[in-house]
Amino acid sequence: MNFSTLDFIVFIGYCLLIIVVGIWVSREKKGHTKNSTDYFLASKSLPWWAIGASLIASNISAEQFIGMSGSGFAIGLGIASYEFMAAATLILVAKYFLPIYIKEGIFTMPQFLKLRYDDRIRTSLAIFWIMLYIFVNLTSVLYLSALALSVVLGISTTYATIGLAVVAVSYSIYGGLKAVAWTDVIQVIFLIMGGLVTTYLALDAVSGGAGPVQGMGMLFEQAPEKFDMILSEDNPFYKDLPGISVLVGGLWIANISYWGFNQYIVQRALAAKSVKEVQWGLVFAAFLKLLIPLVVVIPGIAAFALNADISRYDEAYPWLLGNLVPTGMKGLAFAALIAAALSSLSSMMNSTATIFTMDIYKAHLKKDATENQMVLTGRLVSLFAIIVAVLVAEPLLGGEEQVFQFIQKYTGYVSPGIVVLFLFGLFWKRTTSNAALAAAIASVPFSIIIDLSFPEMPFLDQMGLVFLLLSTLVVGYTLWENSKGKYPDSTVQIEKGLFRTDGIFNVAATAIVFVLAAMYIIFW
Repeated sequence: MNFSTLDFIVFIGYCLLIIVVGIWVSREKKGHTKNSTDYFLASKSLPWWAIGASLIASNISAEQFIGMSGSGFAIGLGIASYEFMAAATLILVAKYFLPIYIKEGIFTMPQFLKLRYDDRIRTSLAIFWIMLYIFVNLTSVLYLSALALSVVLGISTTYATIGLAVVAVSYSIYGGLKAVAWTDVIQVIFLIMGGLVTTYLALDAVSGGAGPVQGMGMLFEQAPEKFDMILSEDNPFYKDLPGISVLVGGLWIANISYWGFNQYIVQRALAAKSVKEVQWGLVFAAFLKLLIPLVVVIPGIAAFALNADISRYDEAYPWLLGNLVPTGMKGLAFAALIAAALSSLSSMMNSTATIFTMDIYKAHLKKDATENQMVLTGRLVSLFAIIVAVLVAEPLLGGEEQVFQFIQKYTGYVSPGIVVLFLFGLFWKRTTSNAALAAAIASVPFSIIIDLSFPEMPFLDQMGLVFLLLSTLVVGYTLWENSKGKYPDSTVQIEKGLFRTDGIFNVAATAIVFVLAAMYIIFW
């Protein structure tokens, strides 16, 4: 891609804007020293619109722009089920999960597990999440973003990876979640605007210059097989999206795990001013989720219709940037991609630091740690995490055809266990710590056994089956311990009215459900 001087100005100006804003919003009042609540939970001051914007900016990364566009090229609109089902999941999380978390006053998801179960589960899950964020999430975002950066600027992926890490570090390590969340507000604007520019141009190219509306119509005509939301068994990608079970099976496990129990997502909600603010924020994020397929999936289908000259699916979006976006607009379109990468990188770094500081350092290594020591530890862990991710990103992911599907499958090994731990911990008072620990230990072995025993079974169906097996294990183990007089020492107290939501939330949630129903009816 040939960048003009104007493109470089827009792109570099955007990076500088994020750095300056991140540092500016991180300032503390004279005489006030940043404490752990300031650094890890943005002083619990985020309004609903900042929460919703930050959630989407943190979620939409190179996984979507590069990975999901690649899957759009290969599979079609069906891959958008991840986005549409996420919108429904956000409503459930806002109504039934977040009120409990905020009432308990937690910083991290492992901390909740300690309150509900015991320290064994807290520590084991804390270590797991730290490893997952570094070796799966951070590495995938870095690699996919660097892939696009290298194509656009003609530099090596190694230099691109280092450059992305440096920009993310420059503002997020100093400011913590406050810097991350408030820069996310800016980044989600660039993300959507820049993404829509690429979609507009891609559809216009499909129509031969007759406009995006006609381009969408021609896309239906030229590639009707790419607009099946529910894939048939003879579809070559059925194993990725197994038909009707997408709606009633394992995809729910993946979404509930991600949106309900994932630290770098939930952490924004924990920083809300109030329960009402967080519920409005999540329903706002759900509305934005409905738009995301237009930004990340439709371009991939358009690249397919345009016979994009690519060697692997994940090159579809960079190909569009390089061949369709005119000089003068490439900087904006590419800034959208980098916005998605930076917001996700900074979010994952901050959440890795939060879990290590609160659940490892404060809980085990230095129980009398001061506020200053916790903030310093968080900064050092953030830096360590991104350095490790830079070192392993290309060796780990360089050979993958569809990185998005790689991420979904291997996080799917642990997602059923996480969902079982939290759902039973939240809503079944009799669940014992030993039963929960058994499920946590069994999650990966069960997933591997099911994968090896039923290699032809789609991985989403495997997740659903593992969830049922783990649920059976928890129920059986708990009832056995209950019969011996062993009951949990602590439970979650669900007070009357805790799940009550206001009229604005209820109307918005109903509208989202109707839109989702219409989408699946039209594109079944």
